[in-house]
Amino acid sequence: AQGKFPAVGEILEPFASPNIVKGWMRGSHHGPLMPVSFCQARATRFDGPPRVIAAGFQLANGKFVGPNDLFDDPAFDLARQQANEIANFLRRLGPFEPHRLPLDEMEYTTMPEIAKKLAPRFKDM
Repeated sequence: AQGKFPAVGEILEPFASPNIVKGWMRGSHHGPLMPVSFCQARATRFDGPPRVIAAGFQLANGKFVGPNDLFDDPAFDLARQQANEIANFLRRLGPFEPHRLPLDEMEYTTMPEIAKKLAPRFKDM
């Protein structure tokens, strides 16, 4: 960062607003991408929400200095709070879309095979 490149703050700014990404619980659900410090990186609730850490390094006299925990900053507290609110909303939707990914995008699950097997029993409403 810096010089001819964006500043550290410019690089981190997109993480100040939690975006909804694929990859929560077994890669089969949408969830908010939450910027967290190294010590908050353990994902426990429904194996998430999806988290991102930022390790900053500096090159000084030909040696790396760091890592510096860039999301260990109260400036990202609101983003974490918003990510948790989004996570709560998505979880309340239950095991359906839009929280769950579409069947053709699901990973690590037998759900697509089960839905295919049950398809003859579905009726249009």
